[in-house]
Amino acid sequence: MKRLLAFLLAAGFVVPALAIEYRTIDTATVLFDAPSQRGARLFVIKRGTPVELVVHLEGWAKVRDAEGGLAWLETKYLGMRRAVIVTVARAQIRQTADESAPLVFEAEKNVALDYLETAPGGWVRVRHRDGQSGFVRADQVWGL
Repeated sequence: MKRLLAFLLAAGFVVPALAIEYRTIDTATVLFDAPSQRGARLFVIKRGTPVELVVHLEGWAKVRDAEGGLAWLETKYLGMRRAVIVTVARAQIRQTADESAPLVFEAEKNVALDYLETAPGGWVRVRHRDGQSGFVRADQVWGL
């Protein structure tokens, strides 16, 4: 396997990256079952929802949501801003990346939070749309 990879790289072949890319919905839009306006309309996804980018295809993107659902949308509705979504009943957002730090606020399941940065020890710095920010355990959110 290593020889094959070395050969492909030496020959100038591009090897695709296996990194997961997350994006956020910029404007509420319809999700489709196929990469076309003629596809079946599945539902409307709201602004600020984080999604995993699975495939790009001529102005369309196949995305996965926090529940694992797959659908297509026009790429013009994807923003570069990153967000995460709470996956537990109530996520605790603390002043610092420490379980004993004072609580800033709690966010209920399915609340989207702006992703600011990853912190050491399994923490993520986030900001709520009302402006409050703090650190949440990475295992309490999806979109990283």
